[in-house]
Amino acid sequence: MKKLILLIFVGVCALCAYGENTDSLYKARLQGLPYEIEMPYNTVVGSYIQRYLKNTKQTSRLLAKADYYFPIFWDMLGKYNLPYELCYLPVIESALNPTAQSPMGASGLWQFMPSTGKLYGLEINSLIDERKDPVRSTEAACAYLNRLYTDFQNWNLAIAAYNCGSGNVKKAIARSGGKQDFWSIYPYLPNETRSYVPIFIAACYVMNYADLHGICPDTMWMYPPTDTLVIRQRLHLNQVSDILGVGLDTLRRLNPQYSRDILPGDKDYALCLPAELVTPYLEQEDTIRLHRADELVNNRREEIDMLHHQGLHGGYSVNGVTWYKVKKGDTLSGIGKKFHVSVKQLKTWNKLKSDNLSIGQKLKIG
Repeated sequence: MKKLILLIFVGVCALCAYGENTDSLYKARLQGLPYEIEMPYNTVVGSYIQRYLKNTKQTSRLLAKADYYFPIFWDMLGKYNLPYELCYLPVIESALNPTAQSPMGASGLWQFMPSTGKLYGLEINSLIDERKDPVRSTEAACAYLNRLYTDFQNWNLAIAAYNCGSGNVKKAIARSGGKQDFWSIYPYLPNETRSYVPIFIAACYVMNYADLHGICPDTMWMYPPTDTLVIRQRLHLNQVSDILGVGLDTLRRLNPQYSRDILPGDKDYALCLPAELVTPYLEQEDTIRLHRADELVNNRREEIDMLHHQGLHGGYSVNGVTWYKVKKGDTLSGIGKKFHVSVKQLKTWNKLKSDNLSIGQKLKIG
């Protein structure tokens, strides 16, 4: 009984002290982080810290996912010589969900729009969406962040620009009279971006100090140790699942970039596996490739080629039909080569009587 009373007394004292000194505690802890990016504390930041701490289930999931994703982020941030604390951006962008999709069309851990993703070298088509590839999307994000920092020479401004675009940040700077500090241009930024940097700072705090608030990683969201193989030939995840006895859901979780479970081949693609299955895969590679090959790969070759090339060359799909919008300099023969079809086929599908095209004209492919 005495021990119980003592524990209750200590707990009450701790809560009282916590209530009195919350702001100073948060501020001191943020200042104690060995980070390059400035982490100022104010009531706005404090309110977002409280939200994370109250949503213990979400924060617990984030901690578990971080064990898997953060080493990937750190490796790439180190390669680009960027601050390691930028690893917290995907926490607020996607909640560390590689398949997260925004209503505006942004996707992946780093929430790239298709145009920005392609600008930074990501392959996006009906078979593959490298915005969902943890490694490839992180490299693209590092290149983008590096460019933003070059533009603004201030990390908080670069982070704000990551959210709303360089143009909006430059407008806010102009409206503030040329001030080059996030908090000085704060009133002139879009509403969403005003909260973006404070949420980023709050995420930095919580991901570092969650344990001091009694929040631990959720074991249900832990990833197994993994390793990656380079695959150059066409492969279906079902072939791997069947022969190695690994669940298709597990393979999809580790390889979220393959929208239709297909590695299209023709160049190097990454296959992420539980580490314990890498040797069995290498030992049975031929068996895996032959397993259900006609059903899953060979008999679908033309379909797979079309899906692969439609995104690579500017095509898009509507209700299962591929279309292409004619651009300046396009010719029927050139478009045919892009999609591996003949001029005659293009003219038949689109009821064309001549080879003349108009910019903006939509062509049916197939």
